Amino acid sequence: MSATVDADVLIAGGGLAAQRCCEALRRGGFDGRIVVLCDEPRAPYDRPALSKAVLMGERDVSTLAYREPRWYEEHEIELLLGAAARELDATAHVVELEDGSRLRYGQLLTATGSRPRPLPLFGESERVHELRTAADAQALRDRLANGSGELAVIGAGLIGLEVASAARALGLAVTVIEAAPTPLARALPPALGLWIAGLHREHGVDVRLATAVESVEHGSRDIHIKLSDGSYVTAETVLLAVGTVPATEWLKSSGLGPGAIGVDAGGRTQLPDVYAAGDAACYPGPHPEQRIPTQHWEAAARQGATVARSLLGQEPLPPPPSMFWSDQHGRRIQLVGHSPDGCHVELDGDPAASDFIAWLTHTELPPAAMLVNRPDALPQARARIAASLPN
Repeated sequence: MSATVDADVLIAGGGLAAQRCCEALRRGGFDGRIVVLCDEPRAPYDRPALSKAVLMGERDVSTLAYREPRWYEEHEIELLLGAAARELDATAHVVELEDGSRLRYGQLLTATGSRPRPLPLFGESERVHELRTAADAQALRDRLANGSGELAVIGAGLIGLEVASAARALGLAVTVIEAAPTPLARALPPALGLWIAGLHREHGVDVRLATAVESVEHGSRDIHIKLSDGSYVTAETVLLAVGTVPATEWLKSSGLGPGAIGVDAGGRTQLPDVYAAGDAACYPGPHPEQRIPTQHWEAAARQGATVARSLLGQEPLPPPPSMFWSDQHGRRIQLVGHSPDGCHVELDGDPAASDFIAWLTHTELPPAAMLVNRPDALPQARARIAASLPN
């Protein structure tokens, strides 16, 4: 360890990538000082449950921590809670915090994640919610807990669809408003996006596709939303879920950000001793010239461990095919690989029974697969896709 730094490894961000990096460093024998900046007033915790089990009342936010406090003590990992990075001076190896304090580092991992994309049209109101943090989930849970009223979800991405599913299970009337022609348009071909829209409609969700919000009026009890087709939606509660943006503004003066930070296979940025992982990073894709942002749990876990290998002087492992999953209306939906534009969809199973694999193939790119209620088939799907990736 060096006596000239405040942290041999400083990690900005208290999410999954940070947690996995800490675990892999200590497991690999690293004995230097590790300091983690957690912008929330809580230790790293599991976020996928926020849009599902927490809203359903099946889990409390206090149960989401990855590790008990004693684990950090035993592994000599210092968590600075409620401490957010404000600026990076890469030349001096210094990170300035929001409170004005400064920390010197030997190696820096930026894992500050992402934040919901704003929709200023809706203004600020206790009825208008976003969902990123445990506090966000608790506030939304408090609004939905009585199981009555109407919820409008703006955006048919994963978060919006999962919240719509949870709200219907709680008994609320739900409308999903999506500007694109299909849900999950960036991840799935139109046929599969329309299948997901049909699943939600079967469970009573009013899904409005290819429809944008034109204006918003706040009433004494409700929010009145005018849509581009001339119709109106009235809701007591609104969730804004139109995607995220990387939380990298604090890196702008260093030459990195805003936007996802391009890195090599080991997580290295263009700056010496600076690495990136998770939503803040853009890792190489299946082809060397590609850089693909992957804003999912599996990618954050893998990339945090990848950076730890780099810090330990080890080569990165070949990445497996990317994967994300979602639980909607009692269905487990898993996507393996990247769905290319113009792909061919080959079905194995029965979409009407929510029991199938959709193989997504393209003549020039590796295949991908969407599995619905087929978790046992996931290892075989991953193996088939991995075998097609470039060596």
